[in-house]
Amino acid sequence: MSYYKILGLEKEPFSTSPDPEFFYQSKEHKSALYRARVAIELRRGLSLILGDVGTGKTTLSRKLSQLLKADNNLVVVVILNPMYQTQEEFLADLVDRFHLELEPAGREPKVMDYLKAIEKFLFQKCVIENQTVVLVIDECQKMIDSCLEVLRSLLNYETNEYKILQLILMGQMELLPRISSIRNLWDRVAFKYVLNPLEENEVRELIQFRLIHAGYMSRYPLFSDDAIRAIYHYTQGYPRKIAMLCHDALEYLVMHRKEMVDKEVVQELIQSDQQFRNKSHPLGDNPG
Repeated sequence: MSYYKILGLEKEPFSTSPDPEFFYQSKEHKSALYRARVAIELRRGLSLILGDVGTGKTTLSRKLSQLLKADNNLVVVVILNPMYQTQEEFLADLVDRFHLELEPAGREPKVMDYLKAIEKFLFQKCVIENQTVVLVIDECQKMIDSCLEVLRSLLNYETNEYKILQLILMGQMELLPRISSIRNLWDRVAFKYVLNPLEENEVRELIQFRLIHAGYMSRYPLFSDDAIRAIYHYTQGYPRKIAMLCHDALEYLVMHRKEMVDKEVVQELIQSDQQFRNKSHPLGDNPG
């Protein structure tokens, strides 16, 4: 039997997989979702959402994609791992995701062939059919500079009133100086947002939210107030770290036949984690 069933849970509550069902919307995430959707509705073009590792960007991208795909007036394409080696590889993938066919030319397609096909598609969907095409790219810091230049080219497609392609880029903070160095791309960013870690009260709400969505119905809390406070101080409010520590805490309850995660349990887990880290990264002696 899985540990979570022993605790009266129906599902794993603290998986680090980006499941939209377990996405706790902090004030940061709510604001990012709302403003991104407004930017899409107004067809403003390029939106940029950044954050450090573990702030919930990928889960946010899944939730945003889920919301967008529920709108029949939107054509939504999501790229989760944009590790393209060339512009041609990137554009060929876009053409495939948009289900386009290049006009036969008896030769290998070039960049302009792909761009013309995409431009024709965007004009048909957005201008003739009055739909909105949205391209969401997660982990955008993995894109090479030449592919970022392709995005700049795609944003050139516009009418007198709006951008034809709605583009949402999500990535780590290292993406910021790269995009800002491409002036013609940076100038097109209509909406910028940086995700910050959770506050202490939000850590409490996240833990309760996930437990409830995992089926916990007991009137007795699984985490004490002191435990939640200790979790907040150790994780500094980063959702991924919170999920990992809470997962370990629930396993600890089962293994030691305890009924509640208290401060002592959290401190023991933190100490074990720190000891493991020290063993994994020994300082060693300098032979010099």
